[in-house]
Amino acid sequence: MLSSNKLEEPVFQFLAGTFHQDIDSPEEALQELITEESKEYLESAVIFLTDFVGSDYSDIVKNEYIQECAEGVYFPATGLEPLDWIYQVIEQIREAVKIK
Repeated sequence: MLSSNKLEEPVFQFLAGTFHQDIDSPEEALQELITEESKEYLESAVIFLTDFVGSDYSDIVKNEYIQECAEGVYFPATGLEPLDWIYQVIEQIREAVKIK
């Protein structure tokens, strides 16, 4: 599952497609995603991201994968480990789904 060379993986597509190097900021990229994507896609994103963070891979492997895929996020500036950051992303999407 954790190969960034597999374009069909939804976690890779989500992270690489949303948080690529050309974004202004991770916050703006997430807001744009929430605004432009359908409620159904956002609901599915919550599911596949939650499945990812709950998977049997070690936190080290998950952190490395998130960093590798989300190239537009400079994690030291967030003050969070990548896995903690993705938990926040999931929560923000959950909240957006409630009002969408």
